[in-house]
Amino acid sequence: MSMDKRKKALVLINKTSGMGKAGNDTIEIATKLAAKGYEPIIYPIIPGTDLTSETLVEEYGGQVDMILCSGGDGTLNHVMNSMMSLDKRPLLSFIPSGSTNDFAKGLGIPSVRSKALEVAVNGKPISYDVGRMNDRFFNYVAAFGAFSKVSYATDQDLKNVLGYAAYVISAIAELPQNIGYSCHMKIEADDISEEGDYIFGAVSNSASVAGMTLFADADIKQDDGQMELLLIRAPRNLAEFNAVIAALATREPDNPYITYKQVTYANLLADEEVEWTLDGEFGGSYRETRIEVISNAMKIMTKDSGNRD
Repeated sequence: MSMDKRKKALVLINKTSGMGKAGNDTIEIATKLAAKGYEPIIYPIIPGTDLTSETLVEEYGGQVDMILCSGGDGTLNHVMNSMMSLDKRPLLSFIPSGSTNDFAKGLGIPSVRSKALEVAVNGKPISYDVGRMNDRFFNYVAAFGAFSKVSYATDQDLKNVLGYAAYVISAIAELPQNIGYSCHMKIEADDISEEGDYIFGAVSNSASVAGMTLFADADIKQDDGQMELLLIRAPRNLAEFNAVIAALATREPDNPYITYKQVTYANLLADEEVEWTLDGEFGGSYRETRIEVISNAMKIMTKDSGNRD
């Protein structure tokens, strides 16, 4: 096959994610892509230089058939946000190398890199819904309140050494601060209209957030045009805090502390600016937040045979 007739794949590698494993298998990635008929164009992602996901996707996105991202959920978020501005979006592939890899788990992408590489090159393309929060996009979660900072505020070196345990340690360290914490909000979403004090809120397209299972896996479909809204009302004392934890563990319906619904949009108005996290990255601070689901906005390679066009 002549080189000019080969498909092209842009490979973006974040060597600092996870345990620093990304980049160790660059030759293997190039070899497998070439065997599949792709001409690989390989770049490291280096923040603060011209080699960022934004600049590289802008330069090559319209010329390639696939963009393969090797990194964590945050890296994938930056790549996907850049791809959303393209007139024609290439196929997305993902080799997870972060500390928790929530999004990959939800799609059935293996955590073992050699297996994930096989899926990235030889898997099945499926469509999935993307969330938009104000002017930014997210793959699997937009969240505010208690523990939402854990993903992006946990030190990268600690994550590299301890992996998921780093998130657990950070969450435990935050526990005393979260007693009495609350955000007062008015919330409208499809058939929901409520107001109250909340300790946590999330709109998610994944059963797992920061490695912690928040939703029943059977309820989660990445291509149904809906995402899962979870709101947890603020406990006023330790007894109510424990009741909230118990309610999350049992997922009781009609619990007074928890709202859990599938939604296509959510409008949230807070009394003051609230910090958000998007796919484990800092997502900004807002009083007014509009979240909507963009149905089947992206295609990604996965071993899952469902959800295909």
